[in-house]
Amino acid sequence: MTGVPLLIVVAGLAVGSLYGLFGVGSAVATPVLALLGVPGMAAVVGPLPALLPGSAAGAWTYARGGKVDWRIARLTLAGAVPAAVAGALASRVVGAPALLVLSGFVLLATGLRVLRPGAVAAPWAAGLRASTPFVVSAAVAVGFAAGLLANGGGFLLVPLFLLVLGLDLNEAAGTSLVVAVAVSAPTVLTHVLLLGDLDLGLAAVFGLGLVPGVVVGSRLAQRLPTARLRLAFGVFLVTFALWFLARQLTG
Repeated sequence: MTGVPLLIVVAGLAVGSLYGLFGVGSAVATPVLALLGVPGMAAVVGPLPALLPGSAAGAWTYARGGKVDWRIARLTLAGAVPAAVAGALASRVVGAPALLVLSGFVLLATGLRVLRPGAVAAPWAAGLRASTPFVVSAAVAVGFAAGLLANGGGFLLVPLFLLVLGLDLNEAAGTSLVVAVAVSAPTVLTHVLLLGDLDLGLAAVFGLGLVPGVVVGSRLAQRLPTARLRLAFGVFLVTFALWFLARQLTG
């Protein structure tokens, strides 16, 4: 395997490592594939099938370490799964160019929020975490965005769990990976059965790197200081988002 396919495997390994470390990587996958020359909706949808085994591998690692909040995971799935199908159907209307730019802005906003001095869980986080209607309602919004952008939703789930519901970074990452397994499945089926825009060959090559990357990242995350992980998470998102947006908006 040479050339672009090898680069896609390497990209999958890098994205998988980020996914395992931070619970966020699926939203990075689309910009990375676009930069490698993968066109339009293929870049948006292509990483999605690899998220299923990748998310499952990472979720298993975090669950074994006791870093999954199962109540939050169940409530999030109740709202996010049906909303993800609606978002996937809406992706055809929005179109690939707009989705690529939207991916960049979402990454930038997320990174800035995490890096903001004093950015800690909201003082009312415990109350919100205990509120079933709030968690389910927030999950609906996240699920729709995940379906629209064809990813597991970690780019929104981790900040939601970390800053709004007050989980620590490892719990936020682990819980988001559990949710991503269930959110990705109906989104994949929607693109395969109803939209017909999924490149399974691209997905398979990308998955060769992503799945082992998630396992490595998940194990590494539980051995590194949480504060440093959070700083690295924010710096990476802001830097990558600015670079990607500059290419998309001026290219």
